[in-house]
Amino acid sequence: MPPHQPDGGFSVPDTADSEPRSADLKTNVAHSARVYDYLLGGKDNYAADREAAEEVIKIAPYMPTSVRASRNFMVRVARHLAAECGVRQFLDVGTGLPTSPNLHEVVQGVDPASRVVYVDNDPIVLVHARALLTSTPEGSSRYIQADLADPEAIMNAPEVRESFDMTRPVALCLLTVIHFVQDDDEARRIVRRLMEPLPPGSYLALSTINIESAAGPVRAAVAKHNEHGIRSKGRTTAQITGFFDGLELTDPGVVPVHHWRPDDEAKKIDDTQVSIYGGLARKP
Repeated sequence: MPPHQPDGGFSVPDTADSEPRSADLKTNVAHSARVYDYLLGGKDNYAADREAAEEVIKIAPYMPTSVRASRNFMVRVARHLAAECGVRQFLDVGTGLPTSPNLHEVVQGVDPASRVVYVDNDPIVLVHARALLTSTPEGSSRYIQADLADPEAIMNAPEVRESFDMTRPVALCLLTVIHFVQDDDEARRIVRRLMEPLPPGSYLALSTINIESAAGPVRAAVAKHNEHGIRSKGRTTAQITGFFDGLELTDPGVVPVHHWRPDDEAKKIDDTQVSIYGGLARKP
């Protein structure tokens, strides 16, 4: 595939082209991306995913609202990055199953030449990505099957090297994914290793479960996820803010996702219905 061209353009097909590492989709075991899809009202999930999701809903009935609020947070953050910050390159790790509007649809709606690389570790996401993650002709939308636990593999992937101009800002999106890393030191290391190669002016958008919001149901819901093999951990507001250390947080800081530059729809959501906090910060 041709490298970065002298005129500043790229010649990279907009395709989800990484091969799944295994043909085993493990549909008999709950997976976070498919549980999330079910909570969003999607249909790309299996009995094990639905069972896990319904058990969580029994404990925390607000969970579908919280997940939808998180998805809408992604839309507002992506639009802000593209329209207000001028970012044209996006690395979305833990993307999950395609749900419109997808990140590339939002940013390419601002500038059709925007380039997006999606990353997820579920092979079934790749199957859907091939069919649904289409790009504008001017831009690029690509997919990597890789794991958040291996940030070096993500940053060294050909799709990243070929799609991005690393002299220009990149927005790293870690949305509702870092809670799947239970060890605090490891979670911070992953964020740091993903941000280190990015040039000044890049951004980190991050959201995750806040253990201080409706603490009892949140802890019980996280425990239920763990029972189903979806290893996860809620964190305090201070711990979530710590992921942005060394970066310049934009207003309003780390807040419940429906409070982040809310649109009319977000303003209608009751605070008791959201357990996910997020923020956006710039690399100086």
